[in-house]
Amino acid sequence: MPKVYLELRHMADRYMSRQPAGHTLQATALVHEVFVKLVDAESVCWQDRAHFFAVAATVMRRILVDRARAKRTAKKGAGALLVNLDDAPELASPSRDREIVAVDDALDVLAGVDPRKAKVVELRFFGGLSVEETAEVLKISPQSVMRDWKMARAWLMAELAR
Repeated sequence: MPKVYLELRHMADRYMSRQPAGHTLQATALVHEVFVKLVDAESVCWQDRAHFFAVAATVMRRILVDRARAKRTAKKGAGALLVNLDDAPELASPSRDREIVAVDDALDVLAGVDPRKAKVVELRFFGGLSVEETAEVLKISPQSVMRDWKMARAWLMAELAR
């Protein structure tokens, strides 16, 4: 358990590392929420380490998006958004809740078009995984991850600009 916790903490730290001062979600709180949800997942048959951390990245995404949606309903807002996916870690700040929701919505559409590209974005953007870690999880080459990442970013930018 300590090793798993440390790895989850590392994932959350990478996602939250470039947050502006005063953001309300701390990496430790995010890890604790993920950990609680994963421990409660009794019906999951873990295939390997990569499968576990892929699920952890998905859970992290759900927590961040649910949190952003809850804040957004409190502060209604609309309009097209332009989001730079290279600045992904900065999206966890309270001022960027709309962008998190927009990326999540666009990612759901991408998953219908190309599930692997959507998974690459989810692992890198919400899970904070490196190219190599994403390749390990998806059992593809780092070059394939980079190709998928570039194509998915371009597709998502076009989708978010609408």
